[in-house]
Amino acid sequence: MSSEDLHNNFVVIVAGSTSDSEFVARLTKSLDRENMYYEYHTSSAHKQTANTLDIINDYENRNRNIVWITVAGRSNALSAVVCANSRYPVIACPPFKDKLDMMVNIQSTLQCPSKIPVLTVLDPDNAVLACKRIFDLKK
Repeated sequence: MSSEDLHNNFVVIVAGSTSDSEFVARLTKSLDRENMYYEYHTSSAHKQTANTLDIINDYENRNRNIVWITVAGRSNALSAVVCANSRYPVIACPPFKDKLDMMVNIQSTLQCPSKIPVLTVLDPDNAVLACKRIFDLKK
């Protein structure tokens, strides 16, 4: 039996760049603390669109409860692309270096097209707690 078979609920983190790894580490630390299973990928919706869609399609074919956490700043297409191509909830948790960077990333994340219900949570610990609460709805 694979480890995936042991975990019905899991979080899939997709970061738009390897430069986001320090921010992702904050998410994974919180997920570990909450004993939540997760998988992590790096794929840019702009620069690696086909790869991003392959990742999404792989999870769409699994019979699991999934919550996506997307980590992307600047021109955040990643969150919307994942949301538009998945039936599972997407929580955008944009990384930022300072307050100015945060304001740019928030605007990019919040301005999704219609019928693209991306949830935005700025704090990595709160994003993980939101995942936990979503999974608790199934109990």
